[in-house]
Order: sequence, then structure tokens, then C-alpha cells
Amino acid sequence: MTIIPRDRHTISRKDISENALKVLYRLNKAGYEAYLVGGGVRDLLLGKKPKDFDVTTNATPEQMRKLFRNCRLVGRRFRLAHVMFGPEVIEVATFRGHHLAEVEQEDRNSSQRGQNGMLLRDNIFGSIEDDAQRRDLTINSLYYSVADFTVRDYVGGLSDLQQGIIRMIGDPETRYREDPVRMLRVVRFAAKLDMSIAPETGEPIPRLATLLQDIPPARLFEETLKLLQAGYGYSTYLQLREYQLFQPLFPIITRYFTEQSDSPMERMVVQVLKNTDNRIHNQMRVNPAFLFAAMFWYPQLEAAQKIAQESGLAYYDAFALAMNDVLDEACRALAIPKRITTLVRDIWQLQLRLSRRHGKRAWKLMEHPKFRAAYDLLALRAEVENNQELQRLTTWWSEFQVAAPPQQKTMLNTLGDDPVPRRRTRRPRKRTPGAAPRRDGNSNA
Repeated sequence: MTIIPRDRHTISRKDISENALKVLYRLNKAGYEAYLVGGGVRDLLLGKKPKDFDVTTNATPEQMRKLFRNCRLVGRRFRLAHVMFGPEVIEVATFRGHHLAEVEQEDRNSSQRGQNGMLLRDNIFGSIEDDAQRRDLTINSLYYSVADFTVRDYVGGLSDLQQGIIRMIGDPETRYREDPVRMLRVVRFAAKLDMSIAPETGEPIPRLATLLQDIPPARLFEETLKLLQAGYGYSTYLQLREYQLFQPLFPIITRYFTEQSDSPMERMVVQVLKNTDNRIHNQMRVNPAFLFAAMFWYPQLEAAQKIAQESGLAYYDAFALAMNDVLDEACRALAIPKRITTLVRDIWQLQLRLSRRHGKRAWKLMEHPKFRAAYDLLALRAEVENNQELQRLTTWWSEFQVAAPPQQKTMLNTLGDDPVPRRRTRRPRKRTPGAAPRRDGNSNA
């Protein structure tokens, strides 16, 4: 263990959440050990503003509940205490101990493993030294104490932080088998912090990437949002491809990868991730529905063309079937919620309508809740395909949106030859039994 005194680190209590400090002080006052730990300590040492603050202690979850009225216990795999302060939640974890191999026989019911080494349940408590070894990355295993204002380092995390190295604690392959999501965390932090992955940490990842198929799709969906919608999506994407982790998350997209990485689909993925990163860094909202609509657009388009050719269906019907097929397959890997897939469908269907602008259609399209997202996808398509027809359509819509009503009317009146809308064919009326025959030119009556 290395203890870094107050005068040799940059952490100050004024940069720590008041509510986190309340939790730490109350635990200390009640006679428990308590430390700020994880990403909060890491970010403070890097001079960044932490997104949240986590606490670890030797108090058990039940003792925490007695100590804090505003506390609730969560988690099945490992019990955690959430101390609620309005919208802010301070997560408090009891020191974790070594699991099945090191615990006494009577404690074995608290730790369970699957056949592949994955931890299914793990409520073994231990000391702070045990807890430091149980964390995933060295840079996330640093502890700050408000009792003496020191930082404790049990695994060389401070040195790795200073050198910019992402290193797994313990044997990487064993740790990945315990929880395959750790492989995603390695590349996520490497991309987010612009650090390099230690060779021994990165080496097993391509070999073990398929273990992600054992993770529940709902959990993978949440992890995917952290990977791609945290402001570092493009660099994370490059890491995911390098370590062969993209395929378990997006098998349908990986199927269309090319050797040159320069297909319209791959250019689309790159561009939408860069755009998403820019929006996040500019404090603008992002919607996962748009991200998925862009990423899956070309697989969906190819599926629609294939169905239309093989079945002889009208393209619109083939397009609808392809949407179902592509989203069903995507959801088998990532449990994308229905509220998101519904929006993806809206954005895709609008792509077929954006070229039909005659009459009142253009104004009606602009009233659609997902019109702006559909327009943004159209602009992306025009950019990645370098398609003049799409570029002209994009330019027209960009001008139409900001034009005054008289100018909009002029733009509609001067439209070029657009596809002529299909005329509806009326079904012949059914004759009522006993009714008199129609008298028209073809009647013999």
C-alpha cells in the first residue's frame, strides 16, 4: 500500500459533492471506515469534474440502512446502498472480499459462478485491501479519506494514471471470464481518457470477445449507450473494432464491413458517431433512436432491396418487412427498447416520403415529430454517398424549413418532376341482390 499525503495530491474537499461528504462524515462518526473511491477520485486527480461520487465502507448494507433514513438497498449480484439526496444519489458499497476460491465453506452460498467462470452472485464482504484487489482497473482503485485527507493506492493505480495506462487488476483472462463487460470498460476508459491499454490487459480480449454473448441483451444495451453516447463514441468505435468487440454488439453491421473500411455504411457509422460526439461536447441533446437509425440504415436498405427482388413485393411493403427483420436481429444482441425502435421506424419511413413534396405534403411532413431527425439522416446519406440527387433534396429541405410562407409556396410551385403519386383504384361496388340494373352506356336495358 502507498499512502499519498495531502500535500502530494490535488484533491480538495471543495471539489467534492456536499452530499458525498455528508455520507463520509456520518460513517466515520459512527465508527466505520469510509472512503471516496473509483471514478470520482480518478477524475479529481486528473483535474476533471466527476460525474458522480461513489463511497466504499466496512459498514454492511443493513448497517447503512439503519444509519441513513434516506437509504435504499439495490442490486442482486452485489448489494449496494443508495443514499438519496433529491436528484443526487450517493452509491455506497461495502468492501468486497475474495470470492468462492478464498471464502470459508459456510459463506459459499454468498458467491455463485457459472460454468464459464462468470460471477452470478457475489455478496462476499472483506477488508479495504481485499476491495482494492477486487476492482477492475488500477486507475479506478484509488481511495480518498476525509479523516486524514490522504489517498490510498494498493495496486499502483496512481503510477498508471500518471503514465496514461489502462491496466486490469489481477489475471486479465480470469477477470474477463468473471464479468465479460469488463472488456468493454477497458476500451471505454481507454477512449474516454485517451490512454493506452497495457499489452497483457488487451491481449486476451479478441480471444474472449464472444463471451459477451452470455451477457443479458438488456445490460449490453445500457453498456452500448455508455460506449457510444458519452462524447467519445468515434474513438471508442475504433477500439471496439480493433479488439473485435463490435461484432457481439452489432453483428448485423459487422456483416457488411469491408477491408478498406470505406463502404457507405462504414462512413455513415463514423460520421454519425463524430456528429454525436460534437453535440455532446456542445451540451446538445442526443437521441439513441437517431444513432441506431443511422447505423442500421444501410443493412435495412439492402435487406429491403433483397426482399423486393426475391418476393416480387412492392418496394414499400418490402421496406416494411426489412425494418422488422433488421430490428429483430439487432434486438437479439441489444435489447433496444420498443420506445426507441418505434422512433427508428418513423425516421426510416420518412426517408421514403421526403422526396414527395407536392401540394400540402411538405408542410405535413414538417409537422411530423421526427421530421428533423429524418432530415438529419437524409443529410448524412447525401454526405456519405456523395449523391447529387440526395444533396439537391437536402438543400431544398434546408431552404424550405427557414423560408417564409410565400417563398415556401413558390418553392413548391417550381418543383421539378417528382414521382407522380399513384392513383387509387376503386373496387367495383357490390350489387345488392334484387337491385335494378345500372343504366349506363354499356347496359342492354
